[in-house]
Amino acid sequence: MSPGVADSEDPFVTHRSLLFTVAYEVLGSAADAEDLVQEAWLRWAGLAPDARAEVRDPRAYLVRTVTRLALNRLRTLARRKEDYIGEWLPEPLLTVPDVADDVELAESVSIAMLTVLESLTPVERAVFVLREVFDTPYEEIAQAVDKTPAAVRQIVSRSRSHVAARRPRVHVDRSEQREVVERFLAAVSTGDVQGLMDVLAPDVVLIADGGGLAQAVKVPVLGLKKVINLLKSFPKAAVNPRSAVLWLNGLPGLRIDDEVAGPTLISVAVEDGRITRIFAMRNPEKLGGVEDVVPLAR
Repeated sequence: MSPGVADSEDPFVTHRSLLFTVAYEVLGSAADAEDLVQEAWLRWAGLAPDARAEVRDPRAYLVRTVTRLALNRLRTLARRKEDYIGEWLPEPLLTVPDVADDVELAESVSIAMLTVLESLTPVERAVFVLREVFDTPYEEIAQAVDKTPAAVRQIVSRSRSHVAARRPRVHVDRSEQREVVERFLAAVSTGDVQGLMDVLAPDVVLIADGGGLAQAVKVPVLGLKKVINLLKSFPKAAVNPRSAVLWLNGLPGLRIDDEVAGPTLISVAVEDGRITRIFAMRNPEKLGGVEDVVPLAR
């Protein structure tokens, strides 16, 4: 029996969206997160009825299981990234607008934040996500990562400082984010250089991920002039009727379709009404999560 047809009162079904969200935030990969959720289900379903009855806190048990699986998977991902062609960005997710109502959740799953989390070690990332996003007690985190509660507190403090120095500093409400994204799409679609100059910050940075499977710049593009020169190649592609604003990782983002080059998913970071970071995801192997809305929870 799969989790999709399991008893609706089964704790796994109740917490499935939470488990996916934990795995996704730790891994930055929707496909790998889904694999881990399925593996966690098999382990849960494989427990004997009496053993399952002895689990006093199924939520904590399942989160601990997924976290341990995620830490093991991170080692595999690390090896993949060593041979990756160009910049590596997280897999984007198509989400519902309601995710933005939970400001902390929306920020934690944003492409900008997931990119920052890439700079942490696997254990630091898992500990940070469990504590800062899901408010998991230190004792439970300690069991999940095989550390003492005291060690977990130190890791939380260290990773918190690390992330604070790199995370987006300005919280933008979703209406402002959408307005900026719409202006950006209009400027890109028409080749409006002045419009791009008005919507992009002077120190804007563009990072693209093609993975060697789609055309993309292999290093970050820094500064307004260089970014605009790169975006000039988009106008003809951007008039495709499928190109539109959509909810991406809890925030308004863009899908730009090119019948020849394929789709590009764009997430942006906004500060003071201007775009400071552009994340362009073009690797076709990472775009499977943008066809259907993915439920997230914490």
